[in-house]
Amino acid sequence: MNKTLGTTLLVSGTMIGAGMLAMPLTSAGIGFAFTAVLLLVLWALLTYSALLFVEVYQTTDSDAGIGTLAALYYGNTGRFVASTVMFVFLYALLSAYISGGGEILMKTLGRAGFAASGLSGQATLKLYIGLFTLIFGAFIVISAKVVDAGNRFFFFVMLAALLLVIAVMLPKASPRNLTAMPLDSALLLSAAPIFFTSFGFHGSIPSLNKYLAGDVRALRFAIICGSAITLGVYTLWQLATHGVLSQSQFTQILKENPTLYGLIEATRVITGSNIIAGTVELFSALALVTSFLGVALGLFDCTEDMLRKGLHINAGRLLLGAITFLPPVLFAWFYPDFIGALSYAGQMFAFYAVVLPVGLVWKARRRYPHLPYRVPGGYAALILALILGIAAAVIPFYVKAGYLPPVVG
Repeated sequence: MNKTLGTTLLVSGTMIGAGMLAMPLTSAGIGFAFTAVLLLVLWALLTYSALLFVEVYQTTDSDAGIGTLAALYYGNTGRFVASTVMFVFLYALLSAYISGGGEILMKTLGRAGFAASGLSGQATLKLYIGLFTLIFGAFIVISAKVVDAGNRFFFFVMLAALLLVIAVMLPKASPRNLTAMPLDSALLLSAAPIFFTSFGFHGSIPSLNKYLAGDVRALRFAIICGSAITLGVYTLWQLATHGVLSQSQFTQILKENPTLYGLIEATRVITGSNIIAGTVELFSALALVTSFLGVALGLFDCTEDMLRKGLHINAGRLLLGAITFLPPVLFAWFYPDFIGALSYAGQMFAFYAVVLPVGLVWKARRRYPHLPYRVPGGYAALILALILGIAAAVIPFYVKAGYLPPVVG
């Protein structure tokens, strides 16, 4: 039960950092009601697709990574494609979290009088990006148990900060703000790939399954409860931000500074409260940390699976850590664009979290027609999920071509 609780919190903590911080940046022009509908649809789709992984994991060892799982049904080609998409997806997510975490760390320590002297703004940001990665990457390199323990602490502090923000902001919510219509209805489609990552914990499922020693019931419980907690938190967060922040004011401030710190400054300017803005900053930092831990653990174990089972190389934890963290740090150094990284990750995530599990389960059900656990919905649900996943993957191309409007960020 202790591990099940920890796994549930890892599921929820991984998602909350991915979506909570990008949501106000991408939904400012959509309005609360339409944002809530989008959240509900994506929650149903991605919880369903996560449970597909649980179903297919009944057919292999509990320590199998995604590459090994794909190779079981699609051979070495499947291993290569699945592993490549997995790495690109998780590296993009990690670079987003590292970039955002480094920026908040730099601003916070700068105000506390610990600003780096003699360095340019970009060099200072790179320094704090490296510091953020070094501190919290150590949790991953040590062990999964340390990640579990650290995540529990950060999650409950983060939740307390969020509840404080919501308790202060909700009484100030304006029905007029909450009933605001989208500035452009097409923004719903444009925001979908970024909102997709709001429920993006799927990269951690192999690590969670390994941590639970293949306990299907515990993993299913963790996924359903963790995602349900997240949906509730998201709804309250959107209710608070859309209720307090005027749509026109919010979008204007974010256009001037479309970053995580722009969100914090927007809260400070519009509410006139340093306490609320400071609490949002604390929550933002902890949300990045919990997401960073969940995603990095998944990438670390994926790297180990690729080297050990794919290339037959037994690498030490320090080498695995270097492979896990060096590429996203370099990306964050030279391309510190939080929303851009999340948008790119959303494209990869559509394949990894929907197309891949649908393909695996399709074959698994034919090979093993009497598995103990089977996700409801039959083949019709698999086809519907596949269509929605492909649609989410191609939307960014339509935005880039000018057929759909870009989000504020």
